Amino acid sequence: MRLYDNRSSGNAYKVRLLLHQLGIPFERVEIDIDRGESRTPEFLARNPNGRIPVLEIAPGRHLAESNAILWYLAEGTGFVAEDRRGRAETLQWMFFEQYSHEPNIATPRYWITHNLLTPEREAQLPAKRKLGYDALGVMETHLADRAFFVGERYSIADIALYAYTHVAEDGGFDLAPYPSVRRWLDRVAHEPRYIPITA
Repeated sequence: MRLYDNRSSGNAYKVRLLLHQLGIPFERVEIDIDRGESRTPEFLARNPNGRIPVLEIAPGRHLAESNAILWYLAEGTGFVAEDRRGRAETLQWMFFEQYSHEPNIATPRYWITHNLLTPEREAQLPAKRKLGYDALGVMETHLADRAFFVGERYSIADIALYAYTHVAEDGGFDLAPYPSVRRWLDRVAHEPRYIPITA
């Protein structure tokens, strides 16, 4: 397999982390999103949406969208629940991550760490931060009496939510008021074959 990746991207990190934890060998190709390398005709032939990550699963066959790639890789492994309810709950949290969490926690981090803050984006930050804190509040409530998001075991639901939560402070979020989230972050970081986002 070949992963079209960017070291700073939480979405790409999700895939890189799961590939490593599954022990699947892969070739990593760094895509410089700041220089527009995901917008070239060559890249757009792999993913017309012009975003990373993209996983080449066979010559000329590509998968895009980080959570779809997670599901593809994890199916039939211990990273996805075997029962129907557990699988639906996994999807529930993965949809939550893309709809309520990632747009509001990852976006400010991207703007700040890539020096892309414009006056218009500065004006959007308070609303983004409120919605990001709302998402963290949902996670805190859920994790108050649970070790992981689904079925009390580490799964791709955790990987999906971990990717941008553990670097939320880069986007100006304070995780101190979320002790259950912080304990969960520590549990994920101690899972076998864990790698940091920069690895």
